[in-house]
Amino acid sequence: MDCIQEEIKTVTMDSTAKGIEGSSVKIKVMFFARARDLTGLSEMPLEVSTGSSADDCLNKLIAMFPGLTELRGCMVLALNEEYTTESAIVKDKDELAIIPPISGG
Repeated sequence: MDCIQEEIKTVTMDSTAKGIEGSSVKIKVMFFARARDLTGLSEMPLEVSTGSSADDCLNKLIAMFPGLTELRGCMVLALNEEYTTESAIVKDKDELAIIPPISGG
């Protein structure tokens, strides 16, 4: 009996930490300045696995739009209108903004 309870506990912890296999969340990605130029979009929906980080989202976006690679080291991210890090976990209906450096005079 203890073995079964331990196994259930392990599966529950794994699914919480990594997301349940096969489940996903849908977020809205918004592109600003050069990111908008490189993608040709101001925003788009993105579906990622439950438990995905902003970094996972960026990797998926770069696979779709390889030109975004040029911004990878210098962009700022915002999650639901607050600056965030690439390690932040995205949740269903979140908004992830890709904000490149802005220059001009």
